[in-house]
Amino acid sequence: MGILEGKNILVTGVLTDASIAFHVARLAQEEGANIILTAFPRPTLTARIAKKLPTGPDNPPPVIELDVTNPEHLDGLVSSVEAHGWDRIDGVVHSIGFAPQDALGGNFLNTKWEDVATAVQISAFSYKSLAMACLPLMKGGGSVVGMTFDAQAAWPVYDWMGVAKAGLESANRYLARYLGKDGVRFNLVAAGPIRTMAAKSIPGFEGITEGWSKSAPLGWDITDVVPTAKATVALLSDWFPATTAEIIHVDGGVHAMGGQFD
Repeated sequence: MGILEGKNILVTGVLTDASIAFHVARLAQEEGANIILTAFPRPTLTARIAKKLPTGPDNPPPVIELDVTNPEHLDGLVSSVEAHGWDRIDGVVHSIGFAPQDALGGNFLNTKWEDVATAVQISAFSYKSLAMACLPLMKGGGSVVGMTFDAQAAWPVYDWMGVAKAGLESANRYLARYLGKDGVRFNLVAAGPIRTMAAKSIPGFEGITEGWSKSAPLGWDITDVVPTAKATVALLSDWFPATTAEIIHVDGGVHAMGGQFD
């Protein structure tokens, strides 16, 4: 019996088999969960990656196309999930983030509102959008877990994505306030820098990573996704029944140390 035995978990953000979301899905399956993946804009790519999960190439989890900025996709999510035989969702993983190149890389003072709005909508507002789309199937309560990068500091090159993550962290608290009555818990995992496809798209990403392992009391491996995935799976389980509006740091301890690297 795994800690997610029999639970139905919807996972967003599986882009490659190096994605945080992929390893969350993998560990969730190993802990007994049923998985549905969502993908945009290339669900066929995610469907190929899904064949690498523990259920194997002959029985991969279904993949639903979901653009979190598209009201029709969000409105149709319940029907899409039900079409795969699910009558409930017990957990949701929000692993979605995007900012246009002009909103990153030291261009903070010159970024246009249109690019900022895109970053905020996809990286922060979508957390609420996804939660509300799934809520009708979370009748018995459940757990929603999102991914953040500690927004307490102004990190080099992270710029408007940092602002969007601050919005995500605030949205997490408000969702916990308003949907606690429905038994739904909202928590975020603040991971240290990990060399994912998303990270590679950030100009000057090395400016964040260079000093991290030296500053982390436990050390830090930017290629190791597993600690972040394990924390996410734990929050999806029933082992945190009274924890909500929280940010769990999986960063080797850097968030609590003094000083910054630039």
